[in-house]
Amino acid sequence: MRNDHERILDILEAIQRIEQVSSHGKDAFYHDELAQVWIIYHLQIIGEAVRAISSEFCASHTDIPWSDIIGMRNILVHQYFGIDKDAVWKVVEHDLPIMKTRFEQYTLQ
Repeated sequence: MRNDHERILDILEAIQRIEQVSSHGKDAFYHDELAQVWIIYHLQIIGEAVRAISSEFCASHTDIPWSDIIGMRNILVHQYFGIDKDAVWKVVEHDLPIMKTRFEQYTLQ
């Protein structure tokens, strides 16, 4: 069974993979279906990893919006044809850099 540290590493790896594709910019994301699928898939991985992190870890790190991340994962998985590209890009552009910094700090603890 994977522990919290391994799941955090999974999250950081997924963020890195999203960054590889999102570095091409918003227009590339909007016009490239493969980029959309790549980013959405890795956001789902982040949501799955967060969902499996222990409740003790989540309770001791309240600076992460755990339920929002899981909620995004649920939308991406269950509402695939109704996904709002603007909302996804907002997460990529605004939320992931903050999340990356915080999770990187957790790996140093």
